[in-house]
Amino acid sequence: MTTPLAHPLAIRRALNPKTDPINGHKGVDLGDGTQLLSVRMAICQALYEEMQRDPTIFVMGEEVAQYNGAYKVTKGLLDIFGAERVIDTPITEGGFTGLAVGAAMTGLRPVIEYMSWNFSFVAFDQIISNASKMNYMTGGMFPIPLVMRGPNGAGPRVSSQHSHAVEALYAHFPGLIVVSPATPYDAKGLMKTALRQNNPVCFLENEMIYNLEQEIPKADYAIPFGQADLKREGGDCTIVAISRSVHWSLEAAAELAKEGIECEVLDPRTVKPLDIDAIVRSVKKTNRCVVVEECYRTGGLGAEIAAQLMELAFDDLDAPVGRVTTTENPMPYAANLEHETLPKPHRIIAAVRAACYR
Repeated sequence: MTTPLAHPLAIRRALNPKTDPINGHKGVDLGDGTQLLSVRMAICQALYEEMQRDPTIFVMGEEVAQYNGAYKVTKGLLDIFGAERVIDTPITEGGFTGLAVGAAMTGLRPVIEYMSWNFSFVAFDQIISNASKMNYMTGGMFPIPLVMRGPNGAGPRVSSQHSHAVEALYAHFPGLIVVSPATPYDAKGLMKTALRQNNPVCFLENEMIYNLEQEIPKADYAIPFGQADLKREGGDCTIVAISRSVHWSLEAAAELAKEGIECEVLDPRTVKPLDIDAIVRSVKKTNRCVVVEECYRTGGLGAEIAAQLMELAFDDLDAPVGRVTTTENPMPYAANLEHETLPKPHRIIAAVRAACYR
């Protein structure tokens, strides 16, 4: 069911001139029980509220304290909670990730920021061999309440070493929860859930949507993991879109509607656990599916979703499951080539037409 406040049509793509996009956790009070928040402010507000509620939560990473985070998601937290709970680290992802795993084993609830999820590869052994496995290997003696967060996906002209989308990579490993929100409403509600449970969470924030604003409730709320959100209703083709791809897919759906093709846009919000039941229900309605993601095609999430649809909804499909991904090349630096590499609306439109006009 579509969440009214989370519907992307309510999102303001241009920043409100009255709003500071890096204003810490303080939203703009709209006076009717709602507030205007950007994605970055929604995450910061969730951290602020949960750190007030639970003294075992602390934040650490490169430049999260004095500099307020590379993307200002932790702005103001040092002033409020002090240097014991908001901690700057050396440039050593493997070191502070290992420290966080150990802290979680002692009963604390660490939140670590990777300045970019590309840099998490330096900590890969700690994430995969320790964080994801410790609870299992100790027979449940050591839960790991650890949130690993930071910007994910391609930024504007940051080239090949800073443009990876890692959803499919980390979703491959048992023991990890993988979250990839597309709106301020979803970002805050999912971060609240991440901070309140006892499993390691990879919280992937697309850096290109940090400034998107939305009216969301002032009241406390949390969004369960594994619960997709219907961002647009339609009857001709289901578009399963992940993170920033939600917004590209909504643009494509608006263009396709002009030629009579009404697309349903479904946002899984968490890719592990994946709400495959919601995807199947939508496909049973539309009989076609296109998956849009920033991961690469080989081994991507679209391949997994297509395989599960073959098992669960084969007789309902009138066309093969389409996939729109980042093309399989290192990300170019040139803006025009970057545009053609990413799963932008013109490529989504072509994939939907191919599914509908077979």
